[in-house]
Amino acid sequence: MQLSNLLLALAVTMWFSEHWGTAIVVEDFNHIERCKDSLYMGTPPRGFKDPSLKKICQRYADKPRFVTLYDPKIRIPVYSAYSFKKTEGDRRVDYPWMYEPQLAEIDGNGNMMPFPTGYLHMKFEDSQAVLDDYSDVVLYERGHLNPDQHQSDPQDRAATYTLTNVVPEIREFNIGPWRQYEERIRVRLNNFCRGTAYIVTGVIHAGNMIRRNNLNRVGIPEDVWSAYCCTDYDRNSPHVERIHFPTYAAIAKNAKEGNTVQELTVLELELILTQRMNVDMNFQLFYDNCNSPSPLPPYLLHSV
Repeated sequence: MQLSNLLLALAVTMWFSEHWGTAIVVEDFNHIERCKDSLYMGTPPRGFKDPSLKKICQRYADKPRFVTLYDPKIRIPVYSAYSFKKTEGDRRVDYPWMYEPQLAEIDGNGNMMPFPTGYLHMKFEDSQAVLDDYSDVVLYERGHLNPDQHQSDPQDRAATYTLTNVVPEIREFNIGPWRQYEERIRVRLNNFCRGTAYIVTGVIHAGNMIRRNNLNRVGIPEDVWSAYCCTDYDRNSPHVERIHFPTYAAIAKNAKEGNTVQELTVLELELILTQRMNVDMNFQLFYDNCNSPSPLPPYLLHSV
């Protein structure tokens, strides 16, 4: 009996290893490897209604780096969520662009992979954006949702260079107001967030598309938004900074003009997104609105 139980346990372990251990497109961010480390309280934003959206645990060099909710119909992310790492803010441009094999349902080792120099199977183009989609569009830049300057480890930074983490952004917006906002948040979190900061950055799509070969290929966001959560922050920071904690947000038009970044509360952002995205009335970006978890009472501390 003991031997049969052991064999059964081994079979179950092997099944989970085969079906879940290297999976990238997942059923639930909370249950796969360490995907949930990119999410406040291990909990993803809730309330997205479209069942065709794909949950991607972005894995590079055999390690989960961040998570993305991806729309394969318009081949752009709905959002990427990541933990912020303190950096000096320098940018790297020598990382190769990568794609996600699991979106194409083609076997792989679970890691994102650099685009090949030659033939690319049509399944990849059906499921996600490819480099050719961006090659002849002079108006747009590949805009990161998880930007490399918000990561410190070279492999974490390299992992941001997957097309499943970028959207077409108007060049003037990408290198102007939005880059300035990313830098402002980097400095703010560097200086005043003492614990881990969690960031969710996403887009609102209203129908515009990049076309290639007379086909709609890649959705062009109308707006880009972002929100962060840091519950362990410097309570002695200047008031002008302290009012931006523990959580704050921003939204801006992805446009050549009229693209000023508006900072606002997360609740205000959620109200806008509830009105303009396919989400339900329980939509929420951060678990419990990024309120600090209540400390355990003294009589329970000994049991931890």
